[in-house]
Amino acid sequence: MSSALSHIRVLELSRILAGPWAGQMLADLGAEIIKVEKPIQGDDTRHWGPPFLNNKTAENPTGSAYFLSANRGKQSITIDIRHQEGQAIIHQLIDSCDVLIENFKVGSLVKYHLDYASLSAINPKLIYCSITGFGQDGPYAQRAGYDFLLQGMGGLMSVTGEPDHLPGGGPQKVGVALTDILTGMYATTAIQAAIIEREKSGLGQHIDLALLDVQVACLANQGMNYLVSQNTPQRMGNAHPNIVPYQTFQTADGFIILTIGNDSQFADFCQVANCQTLIHDPHFVTNQARVHNRDVVIQQLANIIKAKKSEFWLQQLEIKGVPCGPINDIAQVFENPQIKHRKMLGELTHPVNGKVPTVANPINFSRTPIVYHQAPPNLGEHTENVLIELLGYDTSTVTELRESKII
Repeated sequence: MSSALSHIRVLELSRILAGPWAGQMLADLGAEIIKVEKPIQGDDTRHWGPPFLNNKTAENPTGSAYFLSANRGKQSITIDIRHQEGQAIIHQLIDSCDVLIENFKVGSLVKYHLDYASLSAINPKLIYCSITGFGQDGPYAQRAGYDFLLQGMGGLMSVTGEPDHLPGGGPQKVGVALTDILTGMYATTAIQAAIIEREKSGLGQHIDLALLDVQVACLANQGMNYLVSQNTPQRMGNAHPNIVPYQTFQTADGFIILTIGNDSQFADFCQVANCQTLIHDPHFVTNQARVHNRDVVIQQLANIIKAKKSEFWLQQLEIKGVPCGPINDIAQVFENPQIKHRKMLGELTHPVNGKVPTVANPINFSRTPIVYHQAPPNLGEHTENVLIELLGYDTSTVTELRESKII
Protein backbone atom coordinates (compact mmCIF):
# COMPACT_ATOMS: atom_id res chain seq x y z
CA MET A 1 0.00 0.00 0.00
CA SER A 2 1.16 3.52 -0.75
CA SER A 3 2.09 5.66 2.23
CA ALA A 4 0.57 9.08 2.80
CA LEU A 5 3.55 11.22 1.73
CA SER A 6 5.29 8.90 -0.74
CA HIS A 7 5.12 11.67 -3.37
CA ILE A 8 7.08 14.17 -1.25
CA ARG A 9 10.85 14.72 -1.17
CA VAL A 10 12.42 16.63 1.73
CA LEU A 11 15.91 18.09 2.02
CA GLU A 12 16.89 18.25 5.69
CA LEU A 13 19.61 20.73 6.63
CA SER A 14 19.05 20.38 10.35
CA ARG A 15 20.71 18.77 13.31
CA ILE A 16 20.17 18.06 17.03
CA LEU A 17 16.47 17.29 17.64
CA ALA A 18 13.65 19.64 16.57
CA GLY A 19 14.41 19.59 12.83
CA PRO A 20 15.45 15.92 12.73
CA TRP A 21 12.29 14.99 14.66
CA ALA A 22 10.19 16.68 11.98
CA GLY A 23 12.22 14.93 9.28
CA GLN A 24 11.78 11.54 10.92
CA MET A 25 8.05 12.11 11.28
CA LEU A 26 7.76 12.93 7.57
CA ALA A 27 9.88 9.87 6.75
CA ASP A 28 7.52 7.67 8.75
CA LEU A 29 4.65 9.13 6.74
CA GLY A 30 6.41 8.00 3.57
CA ALA A 31 8.34 11.07 2.42
CA GLU A 32 11.82 10.70 0.96
CA ILE A 33 14.23 12.46 3.32
CA ILE A 34 17.72 13.47 2.20
CA LYS A 35 19.68 14.59 5.25
CA VAL A 36 22.62 16.88 4.49
CA GLU A 37 25.43 16.62 7.04
CA LYS A 38 28.87 18.08 7.57
CA PRO A 39 31.64 15.90 6.14
CA ILE A 40 33.57 13.94 8.79
CA GLN A 41 31.62 15.30 11.78
CA GLY A 42 28.00 15.00 10.73
CA ASP A 43 25.04 15.83 12.96
CA ASP A 44 26.30 16.86 16.41
CA THR A 45 24.17 14.21 18.08
CA ARG A 46 26.15 11.43 16.41
CA HIS A 47 28.73 12.17 19.12
CA TRP A 48 26.35 12.71 22.05
CA GLY A 49 26.96 9.71 24.26
CA PRO A 50 27.46 7.16 25.60
CA PRO A 51 25.61 5.00 24.90
CA PHE A 52 26.73 4.23 21.35
CA LEU A 53 25.62 1.39 19.12
CA ASN A 54 27.93 -1.65 19.28
CA ASN A 55 29.89 -0.06 22.14
CA LYS A 56 31.65 2.41 19.87
CA THR A 57 32.91 5.79 21.09
CA ALA A 58 32.24 9.44 20.29
CA GLU A 59 35.46 9.48 18.27
CA ASN A 60 34.44 6.43 16.26
CA PRO A 61 30.64 6.23 16.47
CA THR A 62 28.37 3.96 14.50
CA GLY A 63 25.49 5.92 15.97
CA SER A 64 24.74 7.34 19.38
CA ALA A 65 21.45 6.37 20.97
CA TYR A 66 20.50 10.05 20.75
CA PHE A 67 21.06 10.17 16.98
CA LEU A 68 19.20 6.88 16.52
CA SER A 69 16.13 8.34 18.24
CA ALA A 70 15.46 10.97 15.58
CA ASN A 71 16.90 9.91 12.22
CA ARG A 72 15.37 6.68 10.94
CA GLY A 73 14.12 6.51 7.37
CA LYS A 74 16.60 9.06 6.02
CA GLN A 75 19.37 9.09 3.46
CA SER A 76 22.57 10.75 4.67
CA ILE A 77 24.73 12.76 2.30
CA THR A 78 27.74 14.86 3.25
CA ILE A 79 28.23 18.30 1.67
CA ASP A 80 30.41 21.19 2.75
CA ILE A 81 28.11 24.15 2.08
CA ARG A 82 30.94 26.64 2.66
CA HIS A 83 32.21 25.88 -0.86
CA GLN A 84 30.49 27.06 -4.02
CA GLU A 85 30.55 23.52 -5.38
CA GLY A 86 28.69 22.33 -2.29
CA GLN A 87 26.14 25.10 -2.64
CA ALA A 88 25.68 24.17 -6.28
CA ILE A 89 24.78 20.61 -5.27
CA ILE A 90 22.12 21.95 -2.90
CA HIS A 91 20.75 24.16 -5.67
CA GLN A 92 20.47 21.15 -7.97
CA LEU A 93 18.73 19.10 -5.29
CA ILE A 94 16.28 21.88 -4.49
CA ASP A 95 14.96 21.82 -8.02
CA SER A 96 13.44 18.39 -7.34
CA CYS A 97 12.52 18.82 -3.66
CA ASP A 98 9.18 19.80 -2.15
CA VAL A 99 10.40 20.81 1.30
CA LEU A 100 13.54 22.06 3.00
CA ILE A 101 14.02 21.97 6.79
CA GLU A 102 16.83 24.00 8.34
CA ASN A 103 17.79 25.17 11.83
CA PHE A 104 20.73 27.48 11.22
CA LYS A 105 21.07 30.81 13.02
CA VAL A 106 18.93 33.57 11.56
CA GLY A 107 20.49 34.97 8.38
CA SER A 108 23.51 32.66 8.38
CA LEU A 109 22.46 30.82 5.20
CA VAL A 110 22.31 34.03 3.15
CA LYS A 111 26.09 34.05 2.57
CA TYR A 112 25.84 30.51 1.22
CA HIS A 113 22.91 31.40 -1.08
CA LEU A 114 20.80 28.80 0.72
CA ASP A 115 18.26 31.18 2.29
CA TYR A 116 14.59 31.13 1.37
CA ALA A 117 14.87 33.98 -1.14
CA SER A 118 17.70 32.27 -3.02
CA LEU A 119 16.17 28.80 -3.09
CA SER A 120 12.58 29.85 -3.81
CA ALA A 121 13.93 31.66 -6.88
CA ILE A 122 15.13 28.26 -8.10
CA ASN A 123 11.97 26.41 -7.04
CA PRO A 124 8.93 28.66 -6.39
CA LYS A 125 7.00 25.63 -5.10
CA LEU A 126 9.52 25.03 -2.33
CA ILE A 127 8.22 24.89 1.25
CA TYR A 128 11.08 26.16 3.38
CA CYS A 129 10.81 25.51 7.13
CA SER A 130 13.15 27.43 9.42
CA ILE A 131 13.45 26.31 13.05
CA THR A 132 15.28 28.60 15.47
CA GLY A 133 15.29 29.33 19.17
CA PHE A 134 13.57 32.70 18.94
CA GLY A 135 12.27 33.19 15.40
CA GLN A 136 13.32 35.17 12.35
CA ASP A 137 12.72 38.57 13.94
CA GLY A 138 12.51 40.32 17.30
CA PRO A 139 15.10 41.42 19.89
CA TYR A 140 16.26 37.83 20.57
CA ALA A 141 16.38 36.65 16.96
CA GLN A 142 20.18 36.37 16.85
CA ARG A 143 20.44 34.30 20.02
CA ALA A 144 21.13 30.59 19.93
CA GLY A 145 18.38 28.55 21.53
CA TYR A 146 18.52 25.08 23.07
CA ASP A 147 15.64 23.13 24.53
CA PHE A 148 16.78 23.48 28.15
CA LEU A 149 17.04 27.25 27.85
CA LEU A 150 13.61 27.50 26.28
CA GLN A 151 11.97 25.29 28.90
CA GLY A 152 13.21 27.89 31.41
CA MET A 153 12.45 31.03 29.41
CA GLY A 154 9.09 29.73 28.19
CA GLY A 155 7.68 29.06 31.65
CA LEU A 156 7.66 25.25 31.65
CA MET A 157 10.23 24.95 34.44
CA SER A 158 8.23 27.34 36.62
CA VAL A 159 5.40 24.79 36.78
CA THR A 160 7.51 21.60 36.84
CA GLY A 161 8.86 20.00 40.01
CA GLU A 162 8.14 20.24 43.71
CA PRO A 163 7.24 23.57 45.36
CA ASP A 164 10.24 25.57 46.51
CA HIS A 165 9.58 25.01 50.24
CA LEU A 166 9.63 21.19 49.95
CA PRO A 167 12.69 18.88 49.74
CA GLY A 168 13.83 18.74 46.13
CA GLY A 169 11.95 21.94 45.31
CA GLY A 170 13.13 24.48 42.77
CA PRO A 171 13.33 24.78 38.98
CA GLN A 172 13.15 21.46 37.18
CA LYS A 173 13.26 20.63 33.50
CA VAL A 174 11.22 17.87 31.90
CA GLY A 175 13.07 14.55 31.53
CA VAL A 176 13.16 14.68 27.72
CA ALA A 177 13.76 17.64 25.38
CA LEU A 178 10.05 18.27 25.11
CA THR A 179 10.24 21.75 23.59
CA ASP A 180 12.37 20.42 20.73
CA ILE A 181 9.99 17.51 20.16
CA LEU A 182 6.89 19.73 20.23
CA THR A 183 8.57 22.11 17.79
CA GLY A 184 9.29 19.18 15.48
CA MET A 185 5.64 18.16 15.67
CA TYR A 186 4.45 21.72 14.93
CA ALA A 187 6.89 21.80 12.00
CA THR A 188 5.41 18.57 10.64
CA THR A 189 1.89 19.97 10.88
CA ALA A 190 2.88 23.27 9.26
CA ILE A 191 4.73 21.55 6.41
CA GLN A 192 1.77 19.32 5.61
CA ALA A 193 -0.60 22.29 5.73
CA ALA A 194 1.68 24.16 3.30
CA ILE A 195 1.73 21.12 0.99
CA ILE A 196 -2.07 21.04 0.94
CA GLU A 197 -2.30 24.81 0.33
CA ARG A 198 0.22 24.52 -2.51
CA GLU A 199 -2.28 22.35 -4.36
CA LYS A 200 -4.48 25.46 -4.67
CA SER A 201 -1.90 28.22 -5.14
CA GLY A 202 0.90 26.34 -6.87
CA LEU A 203 3.36 28.18 -4.61
CA GLY A 204 5.58 27.31 -1.70
CA GLN A 205 6.17 29.50 1.34
CA HIS A 206 8.49 30.18 4.25
CA ILE A 207 7.59 28.66 7.65
CA ASP A 208 9.11 30.47 10.64
CA LEU A 209 9.05 28.34 13.81
CA ALA A 210 10.62 29.35 17.14
CA LEU A 211 11.16 27.07 20.10
CA LEU A 212 10.19 29.88 22.49
CA ASP A 213 6.91 30.47 20.65
CA VAL A 214 6.13 26.76 20.74
CA GLN A 215 6.86 26.48 24.44
CA VAL A 216 4.58 29.43 25.23
CA ALA A 217 1.84 27.99 23.01
CA CYS A 218 2.11 24.67 24.85
CA LEU A 219 1.60 26.16 28.30
CA ALA A 220 -2.01 25.19 27.57
CA ASN A 221 -4.24 25.38 30.65
CA GLN A 222 -1.41 26.85 32.77
CA GLY A 223 -1.06 29.78 30.39
CA MET A 224 -4.80 30.36 30.34
CA ASN A 225 -4.99 29.97 34.13
CA TYR A 226 -2.74 33.00 34.37
CA LEU A 227 -4.47 35.03 31.67
CA VAL A 228 -7.90 34.46 33.19
CA SER A 229 -6.98 34.90 36.87
CA GLN A 230 -3.78 36.99 36.75
CA ASN A 231 -2.42 34.57 39.37
CA THR A 232 0.98 33.21 38.39
CA PRO A 233 0.97 29.37 38.39
CA GLN A 234 3.52 27.76 40.68
CA ARG A 235 5.26 24.40 40.88
CA MET A 236 2.92 21.86 42.41
CA GLY A 237 4.90 18.64 42.16
CA ASN A 238 2.62 15.92 40.80
CA ALA A 239 -0.60 17.75 41.63
CA HIS A 240 -2.89 19.37 39.04
CA PRO A 241 -3.86 23.04 39.30
CA ASN A 242 -7.45 22.51 38.12
CA ILE A 243 -8.40 18.99 39.20
CA VAL A 244 -8.40 17.23 42.61
CA PRO A 245 -7.46 14.44 43.21
CA TYR A 246 -5.11 14.20 40.24
CA GLN A 247 -1.63 13.27 41.48
CA THR A 248 0.57 10.55 42.96
CA PHE A 249 -0.29 8.91 46.27
CA GLN A 250 1.82 6.69 48.49
CA THR A 251 0.43 3.24 49.16
CA ALA A 252 1.45 0.65 51.74
CA ASP A 253 4.21 -0.60 49.42
CA GLY A 254 4.84 2.04 46.75
CA PHE A 255 3.10 4.75 44.75
CA ILE A 256 0.15 5.00 42.37
CA ILE A 257 -1.21 7.75 40.16
CA LEU A 258 -4.84 8.72 40.67
CA THR A 259 -6.42 10.86 37.92
CA ILE A 260 -10.03 11.55 38.83
CA GLY A 261 -11.52 13.78 36.17
CA ASN A 262 -15.12 14.20 37.34
CA ASP A 263 -17.39 13.86 40.36
CA SER A 264 -18.86 10.50 39.38
CA GLN A 265 -15.36 9.02 39.24
CA PHE A 266 -14.73 10.44 42.70
CA ALA A 267 -17.90 8.75 43.97
CA ASP A 268 -16.73 5.45 42.48
CA PHE A 269 -13.36 5.88 44.19
CA CYS A 270 -15.09 6.42 47.52
CA GLN A 271 -17.02 3.17 47.09
CA VAL A 272 -13.79 1.25 46.49
CA ALA A 273 -12.12 3.01 49.44
CA ASN A 274 -15.16 2.42 51.69
CA CYS A 275 -15.38 6.13 52.51
CA GLN A 276 -18.78 7.00 51.03
CA THR A 277 -19.36 9.68 53.67
CA LEU A 278 -16.86 11.89 51.80
CA ILE A 279 -19.26 12.13 48.86
CA HIS A 280 -21.59 14.27 50.99
CA ASP A 281 -18.89 16.36 52.67
CA PRO A 282 -19.03 19.95 51.32
CA HIS A 283 -15.23 19.91 51.07
CA PHE A 284 -15.41 16.96 48.66
CA VAL A 285 -18.74 17.07 46.85
CA THR A 286 -17.57 18.75 43.62
CA ASN A 287 -14.25 19.22 41.87
CA GLN A 288 -14.51 22.96 42.47
CA ALA A 289 -14.91 22.33 46.20
CA ARG A 290 -12.01 19.88 46.18
CA VAL A 291 -9.74 22.39 44.43
CA HIS A 292 -10.64 25.09 46.98
CA ASN A 293 -9.99 22.68 49.86
CA ARG A 294 -7.05 20.89 48.27
CA ASP A 295 -4.93 20.44 51.43
CA VAL A 296 -7.79 18.97 53.49
CA VAL A 297 -8.90 16.67 50.68
CA ILE A 298 -5.44 15.38 49.82
CA GLN A 299 -4.51 14.71 53.43
CA GLN A 300 -7.61 12.60 54.03
CA LEU A 301 -7.20 10.67 50.79
CA ALA A 302 -3.50 10.15 51.47
CA ASN A 303 -4.29 8.50 54.81
CA ILE A 304 -6.87 6.22 53.19
CA ILE A 305 -4.69 5.18 50.22
CA LYS A 306 -1.59 4.54 52.33
CA ALA A 307 -3.45 1.87 54.29
CA LYS A 308 -3.51 -0.63 51.39
CA LYS A 309 -1.02 -1.95 48.86
CA SER A 310 -0.68 -0.68 45.29
CA GLU A 311 -2.03 -3.94 43.84
CA PHE A 312 -5.33 -3.50 45.71
CA TRP A 313 -5.87 0.02 44.43
CA LEU A 314 -4.84 -0.72 40.85
CA GLN A 315 -7.05 -3.81 40.58
CA GLN A 316 -10.13 -2.52 42.37
CA LEU A 317 -10.12 0.96 40.85
CA GLU A 318 -9.72 -0.51 37.37
CA ILE A 319 -12.79 -2.68 37.96
CA LYS A 320 -14.79 0.45 38.84
CA GLY A 321 -13.38 2.40 35.87
CA VAL A 322 -11.56 4.93 38.04
CA PRO A 323 -8.44 6.13 36.16
CA CYS A 324 -5.28 5.08 37.96
CA GLY A 325 -1.95 3.52 37.15
CA PRO A 326 1.57 2.60 38.26
CA ILE A 327 4.73 4.65 37.81
CA ASN A 328 6.88 2.62 35.44
CA ASP A 329 10.53 3.06 34.73
CA ILE A 330 11.55 2.87 31.08
CA ALA A 331 12.55 -0.80 31.30
CA GLN A 332 9.07 -1.58 32.63
CA VAL A 333 7.51 0.50 29.85
CA PHE A 334 8.99 -1.72 27.15
CA GLU A 335 7.89 -4.85 29.04
CA ASN A 336 4.32 -3.58 29.39
CA PRO A 337 1.86 -5.97 27.68
CA GLN A 338 -0.09 -3.12 26.09
CA ILE A 339 3.09 -1.61 24.64
CA LYS A 340 4.08 -5.02 23.30
CA HIS A 341 0.62 -5.59 21.83
CA ARG A 342 0.73 -2.21 20.09
CA LYS A 343 4.19 -3.11 18.67
CA MET A 344 5.79 0.08 19.97
CA LEU A 345 9.22 -1.56 20.11
CA GLY A 346 10.73 -2.67 16.83
CA GLU A 347 13.95 -3.43 15.00
CA LEU A 348 15.36 -2.08 11.78
CA THR A 349 17.95 -3.80 9.61
CA HIS A 350 21.16 -1.90 8.99
CA PRO A 351 23.68 -3.08 6.37
CA VAL A 352 26.65 -2.35 8.65
CA ASN A 353 25.37 -2.52 12.20
CA GLY A 354 22.94 -5.41 11.92
CA LYS A 355 19.77 -4.97 13.92
CA VAL A 356 19.01 -1.51 15.31
CA PRO A 357 16.24 -1.01 17.92
CA THR A 358 13.61 1.64 17.29
CA VAL A 359 10.54 3.04 19.01
CA ALA A 360 7.60 2.88 16.62
CA ASN A 361 5.58 5.82 15.39
CA PRO A 362 2.30 5.85 17.38
CA ILE A 363 0.09 6.69 14.36
CA ASN A 364 -1.96 3.82 12.91
CA PHE A 365 -3.62 4.42 9.51
CA SER A 366 -6.18 2.05 8.04
CA ARG A 367 -5.03 2.52 4.40
CA THR A 368 -1.72 4.39 4.23
CA PRO A 369 0.48 2.73 6.83
CA ILE A 370 3.52 4.16 8.53
CA VAL A 371 6.63 2.98 6.72
CA TYR A 372 10.11 2.34 8.04
CA HIS A 373 12.43 2.75 5.06
CA GLN A 374 15.62 1.98 6.92
CA ALA A 375 17.60 2.38 10.10
CA PRO A 376 19.19 5.74 10.90
CA PRO A 377 21.96 6.07 8.32
CA ASN A 378 25.69 6.02 8.74
CA LEU A 379 27.32 9.36 7.98
CA GLY A 380 27.38 9.97 4.22
CA GLU A 381 26.00 6.51 3.51
CA HIS A 382 23.96 7.70 0.50
CA THR A 383 26.13 10.51 -0.89
CA GLU A 384 27.25 8.72 -4.04
CA ASN A 385 23.84 7.20 -4.66
CA VAL A 386 22.07 10.57 -4.50
CA LEU A 387 24.65 12.37 -6.66
CA ILE A 388 24.78 9.66 -9.31
CA GLU A 389 21.19 8.43 -9.45
CA LEU A 390 19.26 11.58 -8.60
CA LEU A 391 21.49 14.31 -10.03
CA GLY A 392 23.18 12.34 -12.81
CA TYR A 393 26.80 12.87 -11.74
CA ASP A 394 29.37 10.47 -13.14
CA THR A 395 31.73 8.56 -10.88
CA SER A 396 34.77 10.63 -11.82
CA THR A 397 33.02 13.86 -10.78
CA VAL A 398 32.01 12.30 -7.47
CA THR A 399 35.62 11.21 -6.92
CA GLU A 400 36.86 14.77 -7.61
CA LEU A 401 34.34 16.22 -5.16
CA ARG A 402 35.41 13.75 -2.49
CA GLU A 403 39.12 14.43 -3.05
CA SER A 404 38.41 18.16 -2.83
CA LYS A 405 36.55 17.55 0.46
CA ILE A 406 33.36 19.09 -0.93
CA ILE A 407 31.52 15.89 0.01
